[in-house]
Amino acid sequence: MRPQKDIEKQPLVAHQQPSLLDVKELGSRTVLIILYYAFCSSLMLVINKLAIHHVPAPAFILCCQLGVSVAAVLVGSAAGWLVADKLEWDKLLKFVWVVIGFLGTLVANIKVLQNANVETFITFRSSTPLVLSVCDYLWLGRAFPNARSWACLVVLLLGSAGYVLVDANFKLTAYFWLILWYGFFTFDTVYVKHMCDTVKMTNWGRVYYTNFLAFVPLFMALPFLNEPGVLMNLEWSFGAIATLTTSCVLGVAMSHASYLLREAVSATLFTIVGIICKVVTVIINIMIWDKHASPTGIAFLLVCVFAGTFYEQAPKRNKQQQPQQQEAIPLVARTNAAS
Repeated sequence: MRPQKDIEKQPLVAHQQPSLLDVKELGSRTVLIILYYAFCSSLMLVINKLAIHHVPAPAFILCCQLGVSVAAVLVGSAAGWLVADKLEWDKLLKFVWVVIGFLGTLVANIKVLQNANVETFITFRSSTPLVLSVCDYLWLGRAFPNARSWACLVVLLLGSAGYVLVDANFKLTAYFWLILWYGFFTFDTVYVKHMCDTVKMTNWGRVYYTNFLAFVPLFMALPFLNEPGVLMNLEWSFGAIATLTTSCVLGVAMSHASYLLREAVSATLFTIVGIICKVVTVIINIMIWDKHASPTGIAFLLVCVFAGTFYEQAPKRNKQQQPQQQEAIPLVARTNAAS
């Protein structure tokens, strides 16, 4: 163990930090989790886009995905295939904030897919690590990224700006939903990471709590939306049923993989992994969909993706270096405790 004085002299920006290229440093378990998440994430965006095309009722699709995830955990737990936490009032109060961020992100996400192409969404997401790096420092006890990582994040931002400039399919409505998604996504990423670090639960328990708490209000709201009429007049073809079913199955896997990865890495690296694996989404999108971006736009997107590959995850700071952390993140936690 190092002397206390040496620990206190540790810089706020570490020089040796693992990137996605440092397989040994990350560890085999983390690498497998990243691959699992990448597989689910790369397919989920395209399947959702196809599902909305066949079933133009995004809230209904989302409700199905949430309900299937809850049912999968309950059946798996009853059969002894997995271990999930039972519903407890104290944990429910803490997860209310998780669900607000989760449901807000999903609704805005699916509205973006309804009004914009996939590349537009991916590129806006590419700028989030800059904000999350500051959030990691302020509230999650991470050091600031080193110079190389800051350069990567700036390139991500410039690539995003470049794409917006050449996006021929610019839609004000789509960008309104993108801005709304941006706020929900940032809150969700930071607060869920905080929950993973502070609330002891099984991973399937987190999946159960999140999907259950999000499913209940959405299911109750469905009759008051415009979608029941759409569903009544919809011709349920094989393609509609197949894409909806696939999206529900992927929804279970995505939720599980997401919590595994959130627990394993920092909030910023979690977001960057999601951005990088979306290059597979772009390839699939170009192959099967006719609403993809221009070659110049895709080039800017690839700049974002490759820049993210070389980002190095910032390490945890020691307690002496994070005096403000306990005053920042627990603002919500203290509200829950007081409840």
